[in-house]
Amino acid sequence: MASPSTQEHRRKAARPITVSILTVSDTRTLDDDLGGQLIEELIQAAGNKVQQRAIVADETISIREKAKYMLDAPECEALLVTGGTGLAARDCTPEAIEALYDAKIPGYGELFRMLSYEEIGSASMLSRASGGRVGKKVILTMPGSPAGVRLAMEKLIVPEIAHLVHHAGK
Repeated sequence: MASPSTQEHRRKAARPITVSILTVSDTRTLDDDLGGQLIEELIQAAGNKVQQRAIVADETISIREKAKYMLDAPECEALLVTGGTGLAARDCTPEAIEALYDAKIPGYGELFRMLSYEEIGSASMLSRASGGRVGKKVILTMPGSPAGVRLAMEKLIVPEIAHLVHHAGK
């Protein structure tokens, strides 16, 4: 439970946020990208706006270039990235995205794994979800599975995105 001062601080930061969504996948299209669709639905249901949505192959340079391109849009305040955060040989989202960070948000990944542990147990250690600030913008990565997306979005991102963007913009 948040303290009264945290609740007040969060209330003052509350406003609609404009996000971009990047799905990392070698096989998905916008039509069958359930994780990206879920992010879009939950962001919009919370009163926020999706500026753009894209899919990129699970290749470090491609991910990094697409993320930079999306972040360069003036309207984009946060980039939400789904997919490629596991330990498989093709999973390179953390390597691609974390190289962009000016500052890490370690609590995001820590909390995601803690909440994931409550649902799936010790397999949660396989997640390499992370967050950071690039300039005055926020990037948060999450698994590609709809269950992982829902957990990240409902428990962490939707409740805090405006607060995160507020602080990143200072």
